[in-house]
Amino acid sequence: MKWTKDELRAAKRVLIYRLGSLGDTLVALPAMHLVAQAFPQAERKMLTNIPVNVKAPPAAAILEHTGLVNGYIRYAVGTRSPDELLRLWWTLLLWRPDVLVYLGPPRGVQAAKRDERFFRLCGIRRMIGVPVTEDMQRNRWQEAERALEPEAARLVRNIAELGDANLDDPAGWDLHLTGDEKARADAALGPVAGMAMIAVSVGTKVQSKDWGRENWRALLGRVATRYPGFGLALSGAPEESEASEFAAELWRDSGGGPVVNLCGKLTPRESAAAFRRARLFIGHDSGPMHLAAAVQTPCVAIFAARNKPRVWFPYGKQHRVVYHKTECWGCGLETCIVERKRCLTSITVDEVVSEIAAVLG
Repeated sequence: MKWTKDELRAAKRVLIYRLGSLGDTLVALPAMHLVAQAFPQAERKMLTNIPVNVKAPPAAAILEHTGLVNGYIRYAVGTRSPDELLRLWWTLLLWRPDVLVYLGPPRGVQAAKRDERFFRLCGIRRMIGVPVTEDMQRNRWQEAERALEPEAARLVRNIAELGDANLDDPAGWDLHLTGDEKARADAALGPVAGMAMIAVSVGTKVQSKDWGRENWRALLGRVATRYPGFGLALSGAPEESEASEFAAELWRDSGGGPVVNLCGKLTPRESAAAFRRARLFIGHDSGPMHLAAAVQTPCVAIFAARNKPRVWFPYGKQHRVVYHKTECWGCGLETCIVERKRCLTSITVDEVVSEIAAVLG
């Protein structure tokens, strides 16, 4: 049974369940904006995981200053420790949420039902979006687009009782970047801040998504030759700085404009502020790609076929995605040995240059 608007507004404590890291948090932005609109007066806390990878920033690093979340409750995903589960149960029981909004990833109906039982044991009576049916678990086929619905669309569909979320409205993706964050990003961009700029992120925390250093090097050489008046901003984690510099060498040798290496120098939100200055972002299926898409910067994204097409593509018609649907597509592998990343390594530099030209002309 749906709640009335008055009942929604009367809720005092709302628990938002969302797992993942940078990209997962960004894809859920429209859903979280919808939650904030439905429960404007409530204290909203997010139950989320402790990052399992040093390259994966916590949700708080993305949502700070947005006003979408007022606090966090963290735990280790997949824990079987009775002590840790008991601590989590006790924490939630003491806080006494009025409502749970479930924005978890699709892990199967039985897993969702287990989660539902756990949250009921925590005293939460009202739950929204728990995917206890196959339809809520899967990304629907959209006949008009001849493709699966994006993950962002699945999330807002599951909580549609809270209202409508227009995914095409930039306001639903707004990170509410502060003046200080924008100023720090502009200062870090230095010589490229006032010119046409391409932002690039060559890194990824998953082996099966990595297009390869030589491909990135060749690509940047080609792009520099074609667009000599552009500056280049490199972005990523600190450990990706060397690979980024390796790729940029051919940019410089090919007559490209000034280069600034931002790897490890900006927070995720400051990186988003830097991306907003770019005419184009080029990168893997990665968190930085979703950051660029959130600030409405056109992306050319190089995707492995480990995930189904379109589900995790950057949202919006202004983006271009290179995706080869090989026989083993949808494998979900983080490390690909047998096929040697055939879906990804078969993508040529020419293909990516063509997509870049489609955006920049």
